[in-house]
Amino acid sequence: MSLVKFNRKPWGNLVTPDFFNSDDFFNGGSWLNKIEEPAMNVKENDDNFEVELAAPGYDKKDFNVSVENGCLNISAENSNSKEEEEDNYSRKEFSYTSFKKSLRLPESVSDEEIKAAYKDGILKFKLAKKESAKKHEPKTVEIN
Repeated sequence: MSLVKFNRKPWGNLVTPDFFNSDDFFNGGSWLNKIEEPAMNVKENDDNFEVELAAPGYDKKDFNVSVENGCLNISAENSNSKEEEEDNYSRKEFSYTSFKKSLRLPESVSDEEIKAAYKDGILKFKLAKKESAKKHEPKTVEIN
């Protein structure tokens, strides 16, 4: 079994009657506040799954990772602000980025043995498989 991405809204806001839907805008779902999801790689080995998320520009403290009801939930928020004041002007800049991603875990993954690391803009997870799900060498059975 492989990992499956869990979408709360499978089509997002891509299906709208026109380019700008005022009802959608005022309800907080317009293209203006679209949340970008990071690119993801998933690799299955004999003993585990390896998941990599491309999330540059964040610090380790910006991430929140939890396992709940068979889902690996990953979210991050980052904000920066800069203010500059001179004699005849003032300038204030700010930025805010965030994302949320949920992955439904296969039953073969042990919830207790999930490890995460963040380095060089890549958030990596090792999801250990339960012993019963690991591939074992064939055992020879003697016939009496």
